[in-house]
Amino acid sequence: MVRAAVLRGQGELLVVGDIQLPEPGPGQVRVRVVAAGVCHSDLSLANGTLRQPVPAVLGHEGAGVVVSVGAGVTRVGPGDHVVLNWAPPCRECWFCLEGEPYLCERAADAAGVPHAALPDGTPLYPGLGTGAFAEETIVGERAVVKIPTDVPFEQAAVLGCAVLTGAGAVFNTAQVKAGQSVVVVGLGGVGLSVLQAARIAGAGPIVAVDVQPEKEVLARAHGATDFVLADDTTAKTVRKLTDGRGADVAFECAGVPASIRTAWASSRRGGHVVVVGVGSAKAIVEFSALELYFFGRTLTGCLFGSADPDVDIPRLLDLVAAGQLDVAGLVTAEVGLDGIETAFADMRAGRGGRTLVRP
Repeated sequence: MVRAAVLRGQGELLVVGDIQLPEPGPGQVRVRVVAAGVCHSDLSLANGTLRQPVPAVLGHEGAGVVVSVGAGVTRVGPGDHVVLNWAPPCRECWFCLEGEPYLCERAADAAGVPHAALPDGTPLYPGLGTGAFAEETIVGERAVVKIPTDVPFEQAAVLGCAVLTGAGAVFNTAQVKAGQSVVVVGLGGVGLSVLQAARIAGAGPIVAVDVQPEKEVLARAHGATDFVLADDTTAKTVRKLTDGRGADVAFECAGVPASIRTAWASSRRGGHVVVVGVGSAKAIVEFSALELYFFGRTLTGCLFGSADPDVDIPRLLDLVAAGQLDVAGLVTAEVGLDGIETAFADMRAGRGGRTLVRP
């Protein structure tokens, strides 16, 4: 038995209690979770915005220590430190073979297979195939990335989603160049990671946009040269800060139609708009045929930062070691398993950066 935060039904509160976690089977790894970040996708799974079989253990951004491994596992062994990977590529499907592992057609398979059980034997599903809001979890071998033992777990945890997605959006999806102007709409953990990566890429100016005025301090600490409070004049203000044209690259990190339209309107003609935020299937964004033609902008979806965790996590750790990437600064609060609902409330209110769970 291990303790975990369990979602019994979408729209319900998480309940902390014991679950039955089996020994790892062939190709599986058992991980003691030391730290897990609370991502907006966890909230979306909890409230029903995204599909999730229930009952489930949520949490997909985490790091910990390998406890044991099943037959045939070669990537890691007991005692290894790892980052959890919620979208492990199979390396065999068409997308993987085309160099797009972030689009792997089998990456989400584990989310639909029970990994544990409630004390009464009811099967439990791992949120996004990971189940990190628990003292321990079971994942497939490809769902862990080994890291050096000197990397603090609180830093390693947020690498698995927030930083990998945000930095990947800059380095991989948009391939931001030195001197390009950037606007970032939405300043949660992902948006703050976009700011840092844009700074590392040499972008400027870097304009941060959010509905919460208190986010300005965080934004500037993570690389923003300017902060704009979101309202009906946001795009006009961004154009004034970018020589009247609009930003070369606009990143949307909230996943809502209004912020996508703001990012679109804040970019220049011929600019690049990257949608990083995970929105609802029911949230519709409209564009006129004329504006799509006239502005000549590129509108790109960005899944998981267009990243390959096996390649990109070591690269990000190099940036951390070099003092260029401040991962620790993303974490603005820490809670136990009982505090996840508080973290969700802060997220809904737009408070802080990343909350870290210490199971």
